Amino acid sequence: MEVRTTELVEAILSPYAAKDAIRGYRNHVYRVISFCHELYQLSEEEKLKIAIAACFHDLGIYTASTFDYLPPSIELARNYLNDNDLGAWTAEIASIIDEHHRFRRVDSGGLVEVFRKADLVDFSLGFVKHGIPRTKVSEVRLEFPNLGFHRNLARVAGRWICRHPFNPVPVLKW
Repeated sequence: MEVRTTELVEAILSPYAAKDAIRGYRNHVYRVISFCHELYQLSEEEKLKIAIAACFHDLGIYTASTFDYLPPSIELARNYLNDNDLGAWTAEIASIIDEHHRFRRVDSGGLVEVFRKADLVDFSLGFVKHGIPRTKVSEVRLEFPNLGFHRNLARVAGRWICRHPFNPVPVLKW
C-alpha cells in the first residue's frame, strides 16, 4: 500500500486510537483498502476516496456505541470531508458507507460496488473472494491480522440483537 494512503489512514484514525477495539478496526480498514486495490485499478483520487470511506465505514460502532452505525459513520465522514475541503466527495463517500452491507450488487457500480465486495471479502474472513486469489487474501490477512475485530463485532451485534429483537441487523440491505 502506498505511503500517502497509509499516512491518511493513520491521521484519520489517530483521534480514536485510545479505544481498545480500534486496533482491530484499523487492520480491517487496511484489509478492505487492500482488497479494493485487488478488485479494481484505482486512480489516485479513487484511492483517496476509498481510504477515507474505509476509515469511516464502521467507525460509528465505536464512537456512537451502536450497531445501527451507518448514520453516525456517515456523519463522521461528512464532517471530515467538510473540514478538509473535500465536501464535493460527500455524496459518493456517504453512498459507499451506506451501501457497503448490501446483499445484492449495487446498480450504480463504481467505487460503491468495489467497496461492498472488498468489505465482504474481509467480513467473510476470505470465504467470499470475488475473484481475489486465495493466496492474496491470505497475504493481506497476514500483513494486517484480525486482532479481535470479528470477535468485537460479534459482541456488539449480540448485545444489539438482545435489545432490538425486531430490528436485529439494521445495517443490512437487500
